[in-house]
Amino acid sequence: MTTSHSVVGGGGIRLHVSETGNPRGKSILFIHGFSQCGLAWSRQLHSPLAKDLRLVAMDIRGHGLSEKPRDAYGDSKLWADDVQAVITALDLDKPVLSGWSYAGVIISDYVKHYGEDRIAGTNWVGAVSRLGDPLVQAGFLGADFMALVPGFFSENFGESVAALQKLIRLCVYEEPSLEDVCFCLGYNVLVPTHVRQGLFSRNLNNDSIIEKMHKPMLLSYGEQDRIALPSMGKHMAGLARQGTLSIYPNVGHAAFWEAPERFNREISDFRYSV
Repeated sequence: MTTSHSVVGGGGIRLHVSETGNPRGKSILFIHGFSQCGLAWSRQLHSPLAKDLRLVAMDIRGHGLSEKPRDAYGDSKLWADDVQAVITALDLDKPVLSGWSYAGVIISDYVKHYGEDRIAGTNWVGAVSRLGDPLVQAGFLGADFMALVPGFFSENFGESVAALQKLIRLCVYEEPSLEDVCFCLGYNVLVPTHVRQGLFSRNLNNDSIIEKMHKPMLLSYGEQDRIALPSMGKHMAGLARQGTLSIYPNVGHAAFWEAPERFNREISDFRYSV
């Protein structure tokens, strides 16, 4: 059974949060990436993980069923406040933060402003530590992904949908089923153009924050990732004081979707170890 919550995040923004699993179990807070939503974690939320663990997935601001204001995406503190609001409102006891792709920056935003005292550890899934020039110039993003950016910003619906379809294909190594494409495209198109532009407007390098983190980190990266290139995972492993790098062969950007059995086993083991 899945329960929905409405949580007031940074700046008074309403955030949609889904919860399932054992309410008395150790908790994991899943944070999705760019132009996605909490449904991306369906292969975790509706899996044997729910028997023992408390599983929570938030729709980040501007995405899914969360509010989608303008000019609310450039402030690191607001992103940190969103995560803190979910932890506080749901009374999560030292959750593991599991963040996919763009959510790596959201996790580091959180640690920058709130530290690590209220979390047990972090899981970085194809996640990035930088945005804007510090990310692009380091060569951590794939050329195929960069070519889609104009389409993400287009006000032309056809161009926007075409770019999102290609994004979904880039997220995985094997050809996705039509059912999976339609499922993912449905929540991708819910994200307005101004939100995508807002997320890409940020220009930052959070490497120094990650270098200082002392809680355990599980780094889950696909060997065939064409969005956050494998060099990103190696870079993150070099930054982490207590990082365990897990490389998934024949997997692209979404290890939790493409290899859910392995991912679920590893994050369960990690959750019980911290």
